[in-house]
Amino acid sequence: MKRKKLLVVPLPGFEPEIGRWMWCLEDVRRTILERISGISQIALDTKPAGGHSIGSLLYHISLIEADWFYEDVLGGVWNPKIRSLFPQEDRNNDNTLTHIEGQDLGEHLHRLKSVRDELISHFRSMDLEDWRKPRILKVHDVTPEWVIYHLIEHESHHRGQIFQMLATLKD
Repeated sequence: MKRKKLLVVPLPGFEPEIGRWMWCLEDVRRTILERISGISQIALDTKPAGGHSIGSLLYHISLIEADWFYEDVLGGVWNPKIRSLFPQEDRNNDNTLTHIEGQDLGEHLHRLKSVRDELISHFRSMDLEDWRKPRILKVHDVTPEWVIYHLIEHESHHRGQIFQMLATLKD
């Protein structure tokens, strides 16, 4: 049996501490992408009673990442191409996620990659001073460091839901 190496290695091209956090963010995404590779449209669109479809969760993951990045880190200046990837609101009036149906896996992967590429590009040029510099916003003060922590936490949570859905769909 091949021995595993369980290491956090900074992504190249980053200040090393930031690169470690980016590695963690990318690792969570990698595990999702591996598990959803080749899933059917039915699997993407199936909405369990009281839950959300995998497609809805993927849309939500992308939108929340974009929102924290553009609103909190960059102060509300969105790339219009990225904004156009989100024609629907994230939530319904009852605070449930908007049900996303009929978008194929390629559309979801494109959205996830487009947002992540923008985020990675921005953080690659960031130094530790900016990484820890609070953004003073109307509702809260937040550092880019905390945003990345939160995005790792958020995506990990929804990764568990997606994996549970995939296990249920195989039964």
